[in-house]
Amino acid sequence: MRRFVEGTDRGQSALFPECLEDWIGEDNPVRVIDVFADELDLAELGFSGVDPEVTGRPSYHPSVLLKLYIYGYLNRVQSSRRLEREAGRNVEVMWLTGRLVPDHKTIADFRRDNGTAIREVCARFIALCRTMGLLTEACVAIDGSKFKAVNNRDKNFTRAKMDRRMAQIKESVARYLQQLDTADRQEPSEALKTKTSRLKEKIEKLKEEMQRLEILKVKMLATPDQQISLTDPDSRSMATSGRGSGIVGYNVQVAVDTEHHLIITHEVTNVGNDRSQLSPVAKRAKATLEVENLDAVADRGYFDSEEILACEEAGITVTLPKPMTSGINVRGRFGKQDFRYVAEQDVYICPAGERLAYHYTNEEHGLVLRRYWTNACQSCAIKHSCTTGKERRITRWEHEYVLEAVQRRLDEHPEKMRQRRETVEHPFGTIKARMGATHFLMKTLPKVATEMALHVLAYNLTRVMNIMGIQPLVAVMRA
Repeated sequence: MRRFVEGTDRGQSALFPECLEDWIGEDNPVRVIDVFADELDLAELGFSGVDPEVTGRPSYHPSVLLKLYIYGYLNRVQSSRRLEREAGRNVEVMWLTGRLVPDHKTIADFRRDNGTAIREVCARFIALCRTMGLLTEACVAIDGSKFKAVNNRDKNFTRAKMDRRMAQIKESVARYLQQLDTADRQEPSEALKTKTSRLKEKIEKLKEEMQRLEILKVKMLATPDQQISLTDPDSRSMATSGRGSGIVGYNVQVAVDTEHHLIITHEVTNVGNDRSQLSPVAKRAKATLEVENLDAVADRGYFDSEEILACEEAGITVTLPKPMTSGINVRGRFGKQDFRYVAEQDVYICPAGERLAYHYTNEEHGLVLRRYWTNACQSCAIKHSCTTGKERRITRWEHEYVLEAVQRRLDEHPEKMRQRRETVEHPFGTIKARMGATHFLMKTLPKVATEMALHVLAYNLTRVMNIMGIQPLVAVMRA
């Protein structure tokens, strides 16, 4: 006869520990949350409600609500209503909050009203990591990832999407009007009357929708990027890696330490590409690490001449590949990389061995460009593999040497691209897994930035606890 592990009778008396302390082991992560929040100067960070009101109902101390949120984001419980339930049934949360059970609105209001202070808490933990000696390597990997907003694609309109929607409505109205004309030519009947009434209702609804879209179009055209989102006004439609796919959301930029994979700094933007983000993220990482020089690694989506120059001038050495967007290589002709520059003579040497001399300088889009070519192209035997014009012209930016140095570093250290991928992809995967592969809960850019700061803080706490252990980390925080 099979035997099973039997549970105790629900009606049987049990002797549980009398104090909550006995339920929480020394290696429980809630001890780290408790010490970390208690060691913070909440008034200095800008939290509201640190000094209680003299009159009225007593409020919850900000440290209680901060501990509750840190625990929630560590354990995939981000909703204020779910946090309220956990406070009433979870022994760890009871220990952390002293058996306090704040209302879900109180919990939600705390996150909404203390966004700046919460983001500063995230920065303070990184400063703590630096004092503990965890950020000794002045090298970071930079990357961005798209996160979904509350706003879905059907509630977001671009100029093209608006035009398509209005064209569909016009086609539907025309089709219904044609059906009405057909009905008018038929013998009157009760069924025909019902059908006609239904068609008129549909036409009226479509006309109302058209009027609504006309108003939205005016507002949309007034925005800088000619885009409007109805649920979350700050979210934007962004392309993703999948062909023909995209989301309405935010672009989160991070700089990750290559040694311990800690997120040094992060920024939430609603810009769909990464081209303008390299120098801002790298400079913030350099300031956070408090170093004179910084090595930064990024992917080809960050390649921008002016951004790379800004990093060079700020003492930041960047390594990233150049995107091959020119169609000349696809057509089987020589690219610029096939021409060798001789700095001493200020000439280019083409694949045929001819010298392309400097001719003139002009300015395009704020960049000073130098032009090189030779008149020997007409008689060149491999001209068909080089150009279809009279001569092949090469353009050189006045700071081209900076881009050439970037390419040399990449050629000398190709393993940096693998290092970048192994470093920066893991944090995004972990954070999205904690979010449950879903979207942000809050709306507008400042509130989404607050929510992202809590995700980053939870990730960094997890990393440091795994690196140091619970008890050593608690001891360092108390020191």
